[in-house]
Amino acid sequence: MKDKIVSKASDLFLKLGFKSVTMDDIACEMCISKKTIYKYFCNKEILIEESTELVHKTVHEVINTIVAKDHNAIEENFEIRKMFKEMFQVADTSPLYQLKKHYPEIYRKVMDRELDECTMCFKQNIEKGIQQELYRNDLDVDVYVKFYYSLIFSIKGNTSSEKESTKLELQALEYHTRAMATAKGIAELEKQLLKTNI
Repeated sequence: MKDKIVSKASDLFLKLGFKSVTMDDIACEMCISKKTIYKYFCNKEILIEESTELVHKTVHEVINTIVAKDHNAIEENFEIRKMFKEMFQVADTSPLYQLKKHYPEIYRKVMDRELDECTMCFKQNIEKGIQQELYRNDLDVDVYVKFYYSLIFSIKGNTSSEKESTKLELQALEYHTRAMATAKGIAELEKQLLKTNI
């Protein structure tokens, strides 16, 4: 039952917002009593923490699946972006923005967790792109990882509209890729941008 509550709460939080969804809403959606929820979670904050953990786990499982498909480095980034767009398109307000605004403590924990996972993911992508001659081989990989991480999470944490956030993330991805790309990489980037606009 606990897992079902976390799963349903995660869906509702992402669709309607962390602030607006109440314990009553979750109970009503699941056709259970609020008392049942409180049996597992003494307050909403704990339920939000567990929900963000589930979302984090799901996102990184999907990222690993995309990476395992062995796309080239630039296509891989576009596939990951597409996955984010599909996962969060139901929300009007950016989930991370809401979290930062209404639950700053939980937001900090989420960001600490994301730092390690995303840093590793971005680093592997850049190293892969260098091997494939899509990115320049004179890059300071760690610096570019920090640049991209700062850019993406600044957009996610400071843009209230999910639609606007998605648009800015595409521009950030293009900016990041152009900064690193070889001539071969630019050609691949143009191909991916063309597919995105179709």
